[in-house]
Parts: sequence; structure tokens; C-alpha cells
Amino acid sequence: ETEIAVAQVKSSQLHSYLRQGIEKTLNLETQSAIGFFNKAVELDREDPTGYAFLALAHLFFHEISYAPAERVKNKDSMLRYADEALAKGQKRIENDEKDGQAYFAMTMATIVRVRWAIRQKSYFAMARDTSTAWDYMQKAQKLNPQFTDIYFPIGLLHYHIDHLPGLARFISSLLITAGNRRQGLQELGLVAKQGDLLKELAQAELVSTYLYFEKQPVKALAIAMDLKDKFPQNYNFAFALANTYSELHRFPEALAIAQELHKNIQAGKPPFIPQLQSRYDILMGRIFFNQGEYAQSAEYLQRVLKDNSFYNARNRAAALLRLGMIHDIRQERKEAEDCYSRVLEIEGGEGSSQVQAKKYLHDPYLK
Repeated sequence: ETEIAVAQVKSSQLHSYLRQGIEKTLNLETQSAIGFFNKAVELDREDPTGYAFLALAHLFFHEISYAPAERVKNKDSMLRYADEALAKGQKRIENDEKDGQAYFAMTMATIVRVRWAIRQKSYFAMARDTSTAWDYMQKAQKLNPQFTDIYFPIGLLHYHIDHLPGLARFISSLLITAGNRRQGLQELGLVAKQGDLLKELAQAELVSTYLYFEKQPVKALAIAMDLKDKFPQNYNFAFALANTYSELHRFPEALAIAQELHKNIQAGKPPFIPQLQSRYDILMGRIFFNQGEYAQSAEYLQRVLKDNSFYNARNRAAALLRLGMIHDIRQERKEAEDCYSRVLEIEGGEGSSQVQAKKYLHDPYLK
């Protein structure tokens, strides 16, 4: 009984550290977040869970880092902790093949490796690791069907497998599972409502999905509002909410958030740093576009193209996409096609902009 009680206390403490680490990560409190995940590791150095969340945190901080040295540091930590989680997880399941928690940790660690393989355009490594992650997910789900969080990676795979480049999509469908957008949305929605550790991650993913892929901003609005309120330091949620208002043609609210963001960026108080200026310009370009003010929209979008920094790749892709749409509206098809082609050539510009650029190269954008 004493051993059971000790195990329950340790489990509760682990959950508390992970929960606090996630909340600090989502509020962009880097050091505090890493501190809580390290405490989770120190509780039991043979438990893969803390290492898996450290890997996820460093992936997140790598993707929002602007200093090259900081990006390298986060990348190295991310891959090191992912390997550690997989090694510890493998030991766990050798001792107990029904350890669902170990399979969950190994799933999250492998997803970090998948994300990195996609960034490196290592599509065979991506397909191999995705197949491995899918196997871990299936085992974790079978061992603990009530564990809602496992549906987050499952939903991600079901939804986004169709957005992979052709060869990678073919290999993934062959080795893993066919894409199923509707099922993926349902699974992400389940975690967003009933999830535990991954609830807010699922909510953030749904906002992005509804806004940029599904073109259903009305479904993104309430979630985006909640995330911005809960994590006021996370400028990503402020940008997402402003974009949502813009798509809903609620321009006064969109402009109010844009003004707030601009003021914070100009003040330069972390995390609102000057490098966010391009994201502000993209936002203003989008608001003016949705208002039908195409000349003003293009002015802001052209500013984005002047910044060739590595961290600005997705912003440049988004700006070129929107400029192409403006050319299509003006029935300047050749110029539009040139913009869409340039979107696809941008190294590091992967995401919804490239998905849409392919679509509009085939069929012109219609207002």
C-alpha cells in the first residue's frame, strides 16, 4: 500500500510539473518552462515523459527563435531529449510491454523527429519516423482508450498527411494511414475539449486549421479569444485572433489588436521584439486586402519581401501569396502565376501558403 501511495504522489507531482511547464511554454516564459520540465525529469530519470516534453519545448522555442545561435542550441537540445525519451521508453516497454505512458512519451518524441525531418526535407526519414510514431500511437491508444491526449498526434496525422509533398504523401499513405481530414478535425476537437496535457496545443492547432486550411474563421474565433486571454504574452495568439477578426470582416477589433501589437513591438519589450515587424506588416496587408484596399495592402506586403532573414521565410511566402491574389483580382494572371511560383521556391516557407499557392497556380484566385 505504501508503494502504491508513493507512486500516486509521484504521478500527481509529475502531472503538476508537466502542466505548469506547458502553460509557461505557451506563455513564452522559456526559462520557467524548461525549469518545470527538468523537475519532471528529476522526479524519475528513467521515465521518458519529462524528456519527451523537454524535446517538445525546445522544438517550440527553436521555431520562434530569431538568433541563429539560440536556434542551434534549441535544435541540439530538442534532438538530444527526443533520443533520450526514446531510449528510456524502449527500456520501459522491455520491462512492461503494456506501459501505455511510455508509448505516449515515445510518440511525442518521435513527432519531434518527424517535424525536424520535414524541415530538413528528409522525406524518407520523415516517412520512417511517422510510421514508427503511428505504431506507438496505436499501442498507447489500445492500452489506454480513455487517454484523450493520444488523439492529438493521431488527429494531426489524419488531417495533415494530405498536405505533405507528393512523394512523402505516397510513402506515408502506403506505410501508415490514408489522410482523413474530417476524422482528423474530430480527433483534434476531442482533445481541444477533453484533453489534459495537450488540450491547449490542440486548441492552437484547431485555430490554425480553421483559419488557414478550412477557411472557417467563425469556428476559430472563440478558441482564439480564449487562448489570447489565457496566454497574454504569446503574440502568436494575438496575431491569430486579429487574423480571425479580419477574415470575419470585424475590422475595428482586428485593427485594435494590430495597434496593440505594433505598440508592443515598437517598445521592444520581450517577447515583443523588432523581428516581429514583418508579421505586423502581413497582418495589416491582410486587413486591407479583406477591406478591398488592394493598393494599401500591397504596400504592407512589399515591405515584408525586403526582409530576407531566415526567420522571415514563412512571412515572405504569405506576402507573395497575397500579392498573387491581388494580381488575380486585377486579372493580371501572368504576374499572379509568378508570385505563386516564387512562394513554392522559398526555402523554409512550408505551410498553408505553399498549399494555397499550388491551388491558385492551377485555378486562379476568385474574390
